Amino acid sequence: MGEKDVAFVGLGVMGYPMAGHLAAAGHRVRVYNRTRSRAAQWLGEHQGSDAATPREAAEGAAIVFMCVGNDDDVRSVALGDDGVLAGTAEGAVVVDHTTASANLARELEAAGDARNVGFVDAPVSGGQGGAESGQLTVMCGGRAPVFDRVAPVIDCYAKSVKRMGEAGAGQLTKMVNQVCIAGVLQGLGEAMHFAEKAGLDVDAVVEVISKGAAQSWQMDNRASTMARREFEFGFAVNWMRKDLDMTLAEARKLGARMPLAALVDQFYADIQAMGGGRWDTSSLIERLRRVDHATASRSPVADDAE
Repeated sequence: MGEKDVAFVGLGVMGYPMAGHLAAAGHRVRVYNRTRSRAAQWLGEHQGSDAATPREAAEGAAIVFMCVGNDDDVRSVALGDDGVLAGTAEGAVVVDHTTASANLARELEAAGDARNVGFVDAPVSGGQGGAESGQLTVMCGGRAPVFDRVAPVIDCYAKSVKRMGEAGAGQLTKMVNQVCIAGVLQGLGEAMHFAEKAGLDVDAVVEVISKGAAQSWQMDNRASTMARREFEFGFAVNWMRKDLDMTLAEARKLGARMPLAALVDQFYADIQAMGGGRWDTSSLIERLRRVDHATASRSPVADDAE
């Protein structure tokens, strides 16, 4: 893989280390971040340059990466006179790592087609730790020839990069990923809460059951922090609610029934109401711990099923 001129737009908790891996791999990286001090901090740690606008960042880049917050954020940096597409050269490719809607991915591919610019939607899984260690899972949507051009570059911060289908397929796959995580975390939270109520040694319980069919990444990485009531890290509840909102909207369009995802989404709303919007998604257990004493004698099944 040869060195390339690339741009990275969005230096948040994920984009910052991802752009760093591109620089470490020898690519010539130009970064843009809305808060310029963040870009200055990145330049203090990595070789590269910064730009005043997304358009300026994209000029001359073979690949332009974006990693921002939501659909509106993507549109704000991708479209318009100062947007990425206005500065991207014909034949270049825009890669969007934002977890966004499938409709937006299709919209951006069409906008790219009008300028002879390729597009790949490429949401990631693995969290901040995966971004920092270069071990992200990247699920991509787009035309195969375009994906083939960018996959070797994405490899520098990924353990897996896979094309899932046409534009939007990466985002749809990420939705599947988030539904799985939400369901597992609710189950794990209930299990750990039950263990606490039963007076069991939670760490010992996890040590035993993690050797069997109950094992999961969430159990291995979140059960102990759940027990210690540590939530000031990781993937925020606010972000998960954004993702589940998009997922449930897509499910309604597809006619897919997702009662558990809808229920857990409301449980996350309860966490937000408790002031935990920035807590890690494993904080679902805290909702169970804070059930009002007046409901403590009710059926543990009926309590959350009503």
